[in-house]
Amino acid sequence: MSISKLYRLADLDLSRNQISGSIPEQLGKMPVLSTINLDCNSLSGQIPASLLSCSGVGILNLSRNGIKGNIPDVFGTNTYFMALDLSYNNLKGSIPGSLSSAKYIGHLDLSHNHLCGAIPIGSPFDHLEASSFSNNDCLCGNPLRTC
Repeated sequence: MSISKLYRLADLDLSRNQISGSIPEQLGKMPVLSTINLDCNSLSGQIPASLLSCSGVGILNLSRNGIKGNIPDVFGTNTYFMALDLSYNNLKGSIPGSLSSAKYIGHLDLSHNHLCGAIPIGSPFDHLEASSFSNNDCLCGNPLRTC
């Protein structure tokens, strides 16, 4: 059975299960899924854009995996995350500028990746501390050093 057939699944916690492979694109298309916790596995590949653009997912934890590539630039004014944790992966590139247009981000952790460039300016970033961005290759801007 495909996980996408579980139409009424609201919370998915498969953390610490030694799951390998890429994250299925279908996860972001599940109608009532609001929490996805896949931390501490051996996931690889890139983050499916559907996970970040889906307005229903409010908690997304993909930390401590082997996820590569850029963070998809798909955030919009309806983006609302209570928690978005992408820490301890192999993400590269810059933080997408569209993330600054998000309606709300309660907790954001992008630490321990290979991100570079300026941290976007906008209300979702105003309350975040340096620890949300620490241990990246060359991030700069508030709350880190100036660019």
